[in-house]
Amino acid sequence: MDIFLVRHGEAAASWGESPDPGLSALGLQQAESAAAALQKYLRDDTVIWSSPLRRAVETAGPLAKAMRQSVYEDEAYREIPAPVPLVQRQAWLRQFMQQMWHEQEAELLAWRTAAQQSLLGLKAPTVIFTHFLVINAVVGQLLDRDEIVCFWPDNGSITHVRHNGIGLELITLGAEMSTQVN
Repeated sequence: MDIFLVRHGEAAASWGESPDPGLSALGLQQAESAAAALQKYLRDDTVIWSSPLRRAVETAGPLAKAMRQSVYEDEAYREIPAPVPLVQRQAWLRQFMQQMWHEQEAELLAWRTAAQQSLLGLKAPTVIFTHFLVINAVVGQLLDRDEIVCFWPDNGSITHVRHNGIGLELITLGAEMSTQVN
């Protein structure tokens, strides 16, 4: 069963400026491009899930409209919970992205496990609109890598994973990033 992890389009504000920004004009274009690219791979029974954050939900919009489907939201696909106030998030994120998973507190390890378990529980082909670090957490586990960041998925990129009935396998990584993580 195919699962596509789509990184949200470019946000209208950085991670340190807003707790829940929507998409920029470029982000809306990236959402349209991702929807167009995905449609040739999807079946009628494909389900659309999203992080509850605006930038992910808005990125899901064009595909949901094209497929005439609803977008379901799940906290398991939400961006990593930063243990610091908004004004300190960018600095925390820069430091966190240079670390290893074995160094992390239980809350962050539980966040990573929740994303993986949610994918294992899917029952139909699925597209999930999510975030840079969620995708990295999943890919890192599939590749048995300890680094927090093992690749740099671009805004609107599509990473293809397959549920083989027993576990998950990585089919293709999404396009690598040419933009910055905000």
